[in-house]
Amino acid sequence: MSELPEWLQPVAEGARTITADHLTRFVPPPDAQTRKGAVLMLFAESSTGDPELLLTERAHHMRSHPGQVSFPGGHIDPGESVLQAALREAWEEIGLVSDEIEVFGELPELWLPPTNMAVTPVLGYWQRRGEVRASPAEVHAIHHVALAELLDPANRITVRHPSGWLGPGFLIGEDHDLILWGFTAGIISRLFDYLGWGTEREPGEVRDLPAHMLQGEHTRADLAPNTKLRE
Repeated sequence: MSELPEWLQPVAEGARTITADHLTRFVPPPDAQTRKGAVLMLFAESSTGDPELLLTERAHHMRSHPGQVSFPGGHIDPGESVLQAALREAWEEIGLVSDEIEVFGELPELWLPPTNMAVTPVLGYWQRRGEVRASPAEVHAIHHVALAELLDPANRITVRHPSGWLGPGFLIGEDHDLILWGFTAGIISRLFDYLGWGTEREPGEVRDLPAHMLQGEHTRADLAPNTKLRE
């Protein structure tokens, strides 16, 4: 593995010690027969050298979770490893070439009870940055979000689901009017807290989810929604 940039080294170090309990209250029971999934948490640098995180906005015409913001990812196909699945999904969704990526770790497997999905986030650094393109069937837009914007208290919110569920959220996009929430926002927020990057923040203003993001959503308060993994 080539040397990671200095700003990314705390993430690599944190991945070696973090546990699922630091990220979620949902972990697979020891005897559970779960369905497996993987997502790619891809860090990069902008043309000016600013640290970024790559996120995708789900196509707005999808029957479930339209417009949701998430990491590239999906189910693990038979015979695939977690890493292979994460890289394949990133290629299918946004044309991300695996040879451009330095994979430097994984986060613990996280469980989503309503779908019985056990999801492993793969950590990557977009070392040899090329071009990406959104697959119209799956992705509405690709967002290169500066870590400074994710860490800015002005962009941190608390999201309220109609079920009563409350969770961390972020405002992203050029106008900071796109809500990042649910499973993806939870991983980002709790990883940052574990690294000491966000522990002094206030909860932020409470925002209700826009109606278009609720299509196909579960409604129980204990769901940790927005997995974006296809049923």
